[in-house]
Amino acid sequence: MDLFLLLTTFVATLALGVPVAVCLGLASLAYILSAGLPVVIIPQRMYAGMDVFVLLCIPGFILAGNLMNFGGITERIIRLANAMVGWMRGGLAMANVADSMMFGGVSGTAVADVAATGGVMIPGMKKSGYPGDFAAAITAASATVGPMLPPSVPMIIVGALSGISVGKLFLAGAVPGVLMGIGMAITCYILAVRRNYPRQEWQGFRELIAAFLAAFWALAMTGLIIGGLLTGIATPTETAIVACLYAFVVGTFVYRELPIRAVPRIVVNSAVSSAGILALVGFANVFGSILASERIPQMLVSSVLAITDNPILVILLINVLLLAIGMFMETIAALIILFVPLLGLATSVGIEPLHFATFAVLNLMIGLTTPPVGVCLFVACNIAREPLAKVISAVIPFLISNILVLLLVSYYPPFATWLPNTLMGN
Repeated sequence: MDLFLLLTTFVATLALGVPVAVCLGLASLAYILSAGLPVVIIPQRMYAGMDVFVLLCIPGFILAGNLMNFGGITERIIRLANAMVGWMRGGLAMANVADSMMFGGVSGTAVADVAATGGVMIPGMKKSGYPGDFAAAITAASATVGPMLPPSVPMIIVGALSGISVGKLFLAGAVPGVLMGIGMAITCYILAVRRNYPRQEWQGFRELIAAFLAAFWALAMTGLIIGGLLTGIATPTETAIVACLYAFVVGTFVYRELPIRAVPRIVVNSAVSSAGILALVGFANVFGSILASERIPQMLVSSVLAITDNPILVILLINVLLLAIGMFMETIAALIILFVPLLGLATSVGIEPLHFATFAVLNLMIGLTTPPVGVCLFVACNIAREPLAKVISAVIPFLISNILVLLLVSYYPPFATWLPNTLMGN
């Protein structure tokens, strides 16, 4: 009865549109009151979930991304993306994908990508002759590449949950992220040719070089992050702090577009965003601990293994489950609740933890563009002022492309493991 109350409260509040963190908290409270347990369990479990050193990366990387964004990064990356691929048929759509890949290496979050670049790219695409629903769809879909590339907030969460090296997780997502970008760029080109979408004039190598030099300091942040982790000079948390200092110096003294008076407001906004994520982590940990006490993870593993212990089928079942969960639940909450039990299931059939972590995160990134809780879709729709139904229809080709990449990564582990094992060892 207590477990039934937990699940029905969560589903009911989620259906009413209540924020996921609050849904988790209310469901946990209902269970604890019904079971006659002390309410003090909630703050204790919340603190235990948030008291993980590596989670300090999250506010650091969010602040670094916001500083770079306010410091002129968005316009420079868009200029470089346009110079690279804007001359091709459907080039502005492909530039949108390239822009997300480069911006994702700075912000580490998909929603930040949509909000920052969508305000420029979506109106620009509509003005150039692209349908509004298509512009919103490619902006939302391409934003999911960002969290696969370092720095990645979901990968930091996975590292905190599993003890897997955050540096290895960052590298493990790089190749799948590039594959996602390539797949969506090819999809853009095919659709552009079929629908006769416009293309820009080739701007010449001089513009390409000038755009690269203008964006160099922004793109170099990714190199700074990866370099610090690979050389062992800094931990992920220390790297995040160095990235903040780097972003401040570049935005203020190199690009000269980040006024010092704006820094306090950026810090406050970053703190609010970080607090929201950490509150979600805390409430999800309470919810997850209740599921663990009810032995739900063990029941899940036993149920799947009773059906099959074939790794190919287990991977397929995990993918179907995570894709379904990603349609309804926020990424971080889903990771905290499901990652550990599913990791146990994966390792029991011989799947390497680093490989599993990569395709699990990729699954949930796809969920950011699937209704009814596709956060990136909602942000893109608001910017484009297009109805959700039209954008959902337009995003389907990109969902298919990303699912094909998911299958490649799921069934060919080197796509996830080769780069981290080569650069950081087994």
